[in-house]
Amino acid sequence: MWQMLRKSLSVGVVTERPEAAPGSEAGPELAPLLKELDAKTRRILGRSLHIRHVDSGSCNGCDFEMNALLNPIYDLQRLGFDFVASPRHADLLMVTGPVTHNLRQAVLRTVDATPLPRLVMALGGCACDGGVTAGSYASCGGVDKVVPVDIYVPGCPPTPADIIRALLTALDRLPAEGRG
Repeated sequence: MWQMLRKSLSVGVVTERPEAAPGSEAGPELAPLLKELDAKTRRILGRSLHIRHVDSGSCNGCDFEMNALLNPIYDLQRLGFDFVASPRHADLLMVTGPVTHNLRQAVLRTVDATPLPRLVMALGGCACDGGVTAGSYASCGGVDKVVPVDIYVPGCPPTPADIIRALLTALDRLPAEGRG
């Protein structure tokens, strides 16, 4: 054990640092995007946005990118975005993966449990159109085959910056009665 500790102390940090703008945790191209997201969220909602993640049969590639939104580089929680455990507390459902026949009912119940006005986001190529499992006996296809979708985020997997851009677009599609 002491050998491992000595080795890790002698090697130091081996991960890459993000290219950061002065005074910013995010990269230079991301800082204005995050600032716009914060301003738009507060203007439209007058409060924070709560997100419920629904995994409907994904490979977890999109889930990893979605989780990256909470790391110190993007840190969406400082902007008022929070992932919640219950759909009853959510404003936006972020669905990853093609909807499998086994999870179809769970997706429907989650959408029904989410209060109106709600947004539904299909995150990743599989959620948008079924991906590589489209037409499979086990898959219903994309999320829009089961529930109405407000915004699509293509990519396999989409980058955190793509997800942030989609959140900006989703806020514009929030129904008028949901605005603060």
